[in-house]
Amino acid sequence: MQVSTTMAITAADVNKLRQMTGAGMMDCKQALSEANGDFDAAIDILRKKGQKVAAKRADRDANEGLVIAKTTADATRGVLVCVNCETDFVAKNADFASMAERMAGIALEKGAGSIDALKALPYDSNGLSIAEKLIEQTGVIGEKIDISACHEVKAPFVLAYNHPGNKVASIVGLNKAGFEGAAKDVAMQVAAMAPVAVNKETVPQSVIDKEIEIGKELAIQEGKPAEMAEKIAMGRLNKFFKESTLLAQEFIKDNKLSVEQYLKSADKELTVTDFKRHSLTI
Repeated sequence: MQVSTTMAITAADVNKLRQMTGAGMMDCKQALSEANGDFDAAIDILRKKGQKVAAKRADRDANEGLVIAKTTADATRGVLVCVNCETDFVAKNADFASMAERMAGIALEKGAGSIDALKALPYDSNGLSIAEKLIEQTGVIGEKIDISACHEVKAPFVLAYNHPGNKVASIVGLNKAGFEGAAKDVAMQVAAMAPVAVNKETVPQSVIDKEIEIGKELAIQEGKPAEMAEKIAMGRLNKFFKESTLLAQEFIKDNKLSVEQYLKSADKELTVTDFKRHSLTI
């Protein structure tokens, strides 16, 4: 007669696994039972459950979440990370916020400048990668959990701005340190006005080509002669540069100044070297 060797699962064991993984009590109890009390095997079972849930929800929109910007202690490097979920209810959950903060902290510590680079990094000392943690939490929470942005800026001075509510954030790099107030003003400008580039010289050619094409089409629709469409489109392109490149934009605190003029008023050599912005809504 075969003797059962099934290990008795205690409430303490279940609670321990729950603390380790964040999974529900019943899920933890079932995983431990299947793994005959082996915690590593139970964690694998929970991950596999997460993978199944993630696959089922892969086509769902994860448009909520938190956008978090951070800088190093010496303010020479900053990161911006967006961790997404499906509902605002989950985004406001303390555990989700803690996870998002940890992922942003890891990006800052390890210097991750892309989503793939961040996902490949370890999330904890157990060897769980951030990609695996996202899958695990998809299983635990029951919503699609993912990362939609991971940017890095390096400069002599970098400032991070997190708009209240963490729906939009920005990081701005200046060519000189010692101008924290100006950096914060510009970071708030970036968050509010969503520029596409630092200046017209750094606008991607694909964006310029698209704006010219749109300008030509609008001119023709307005009944302008085809031979004038190019000239009209170039005029609209200059307006686009003024409205959509950071240094040329009107400064939000004083529209009589451009952002470039505002920075020059603080120091004639002061300028922006780079910026990144991410928003859940824009």
